[in-house]
Amino acid sequence: MSEQQPNPYASDPGQGGDYKWGPGEASYGYPQPYPATPPYPPTTEGAGMPAPAYPMAAPGGAGFSIGDISIAGDQIITPSGSMPLRGAMWNATDFSRTEEKIPAHAIVLAVIFFLFCLLGLLFLLMKEKKTTGYIQITVTSGGRHHSTMLPATDPMAYQRVMTQINYARSLSM
Repeated sequence: MSEQQPNPYASDPGQGGDYKWGPGEASYGYPQPYPATPPYPPTTEGAGMPAPAYPMAAPGGAGFSIGDISIAGDQIITPSGSMPLRGAMWNATDFSRTEEKIPAHAIVLAVIFFLFCLLGLLFLLMKEKKTTGYIQITVTSGGRHHSTMLPATDPMAYQRVMTQINYARSLSM
């Protein structure tokens, strides 16, 4: 008969068989592991004194906030805890809408003045704009995620928030 061929799928002794199923390391799209807490409180460089409990702003830079998310120094401070600023991912979603309608008093004036001087239809050109809704802001960093919502008060609210988000993104690099 024929000789038996070796199994090509058997583990090679040179490989060691240490293959693990699933993703190898955390990367974009996978949550980062929580940072390990040090067994002792962190100290300032070389001083041997414990660091203050409140976050300190970076020298020469001022912090700012977007809703309940604050940036001070190299930390993002949220009600759910602090996150590192470096490598943070920022997103904003606009859930607002602007409605434009003719107010009731313009309709009344159009009917009254149409009967008297035929110019009453010009009152129908009066428009009233009203913006309702909110803007959702999310930040993800260091394996943590926080979301907040800001009310949209006018049509330019989203552009103002995006300006702040873009500044926060530039600080996160």
